[in-house]
Order: sequence, then structure tokens, then C-alpha cells
Amino acid sequence: MVVVALIAIAVGLVSLSLRDPAAAQLDREAVRLAALLETARAESRASGVALRFELPSQPGDSGFRFVGAVGGEPLPSRWLADGVSAEIIGGRTLTLGPEPLIGPQRIVLRLGERNLTLATDGIGPFAAVP
Repeated sequence: MVVVALIAIAVGLVSLSLRDPAAAQLDREAVRLAALLETARAESRASGVALRFELPSQPGDSGFRFVGAVGGEPLPSRWLADGVSAEIIGGRTLTLGPEPLIGPQRIVLRLGERNLTLATDGIGPFAAVP
């Protein structure tokens, strides 16, 4: 009886630790995008060249682009998963530099019914917010 109880507890813990695949994929996209935004922000500050993050102007288009990047490897322009979309709150672009202080900015990532918001207060890095 003790063995059956231990197996039931273990199965319960494993089932609680499994996440919805869409939520896990959206979290991965958010972490990746936050890292890309901070990389672009640092590149803009180091080069002194203005850099922007833009979303497509056509509703059916997917992906994104960094405008103003200088030399080196181009930054990615596609999402890792199909079906991911983004919305920049208050516009179509994020200004990433070259000034050390940028205005507060927010971007909402969506995948299916799920959404996740990345934001910065203009001083700190982009991070997921509730």
C-alpha cells in the first residue's frame, strides 16, 4: 500500500510540473526577444547609431526587424515558433538607443490564446511583466 501511495504522489508531482507547450514556447520567445532587444540596445549605445525594433506593417506578415544595425552579424528577424505575433503598445517601433535612457516601452507577445508582456521603464532591461 505504501508503494502505491508513493507512486501516486510521484505521478501527481510529475503531472503538476508539466507545462502547457504553448505557454512554454511563449516563455522561450519572450526570453529570446528580451535578449535580442538588450543586445541591440547595447550595440546602439556602443556605436552611437540609432537603432529601432519594428514589426511588419502588413497584418498578415510575421517576424520583425532591427533597423539601423551597424556591421557584424545581422540580428534575427523571425520567431522561433509558428503563430507567434507581437504588438508594440503605442506604436509600430521600439526605440533602442543610442541614448542611455530610453522612454518606457512595452511589447505584447501572443501565441494562440496566450499572451505575455515585455516591458522596460527606460532604465532597466526588458523583462516579462504581469
